[in-house]
Parts: sequence; C-alpha cells; structure tokens
Amino acid sequence: MKFKRAINIYHHLPLSTRQQREKIKSQRGCVLLFTGLSGSGKSTLAYALDKILLEKNQHSYVLDGDNTRQTLSADLGFSKKDRQEHLRRLSVLAYHFVDAGIITIISVIAPFKEDRDNIKQIIETQNYFEIYCACRLKICEQRDPKGLYKQARENKILNFTGISSPYEKPKNPDLIIDTEIEETSESIEKIINLMIQKKII
Repeated sequence: MKFKRAINIYHHLPLSTRQQREKIKSQRGCVLLFTGLSGSGKSTLAYALDKILLEKNQHSYVLDGDNTRQTLSADLGFSKKDRQEHLRRLSVLAYHFVDAGIITIISVIAPFKEDRDNIKQIIETQNYFEIYCACRLKICEQRDPKGLYKQARENKILNFTGISSPYEKPKNPDLIIDTEIEETSESIEKIINLMIQKKII
C-alpha cells in the first residue's frame, strides 16, 4: 500500500525484511478482522484466539475497537467521519504489525462495506482475512453486555449500529462464525483451520 507523504519526509529502508521476521516466528504476518454487531462475540473470540496462539508459540496481538478508542483514537467521537478515521488509524497500525510478522487480530464493528474495503486496501488483499461474527440483532440485544442497546433504544446514543444506523453484512467473508449457537472452542477450531489452510501458521 502506498501512503501519501508529507513534504520533507524521507523513507528509510530497513536492514531486515518481513520475510526474515516471519521466519523466526514460523508464521505469516496478517490481519484477521472480526466484524459484527455489538454483542456478537467479536472480542470474546479475538482474545480467545490470541490466548490459543500464544499457547502454540505464535506471535499475535489484538487491536480491540473499544480499547484503541481509549488510546490511539481517544480524541475521536462517533460521527461517520470519526469512525472512518478510527478505522484508518487501526489499519495503518495493523499494516506495520503485519510487516513485523505479527498475526494481528482486529475486533471492531466496521459496519460499512466501504470501510472494510478501505481496511483491506491498506492491509493489502493477500494479508487480510475477514471473519464475520453472525448473530441476530435480537440476540445481541438480549446479551447487551455493555448496556449500549438499552441506551440506544432510549435515544441516549445516536447513530448506533443495528438500531439507528445500519450494518452491512459481509457478502464474501473468509469465514462466518455463528456465534448464536457455536461454543467458543468450536469457533476457535474453525479459525485455526482457516489459518492453517491459508498458510498463516
């Protein structure tokens, strides 16, 4: 991916390569994007996968949408423009993680196809794998682990995905996880199998 550069900025060539970094880790740097409604189980799966990969001596890291809003994007709100900027920042950070040979797990709603396509473009197609956490709105509302749906129904939160703002389901994700019925362990096994199939690990 080519980024726009400011003037008087020069690119320093590294003395080591991504391939060298991947070789010592015995893995391929990539992004696994977990997308789905709030309450669909994205973060639960992301951190469970990270734990399993650590146990397998693989090098991974989770970039959680909520966590990075407290640090990387602490200055951003929830307007469409701010949401797009939040995803752009996450994507650029993940781009560097991939170059470091790290399996980068992004857990974020990313409700619009356009935004997910932008992430894919930044990361580059061959390094990007989309995992859709499928769960009906009714079930996500029943779970409501953060109490956000209740606030959205009371109009205390505007532009809330699934209530006052749409979620565009991925049409061709690399994997669909039915988080309504699958146990976490079953879902993780499917993701690991995908990673082996794609020669990530």
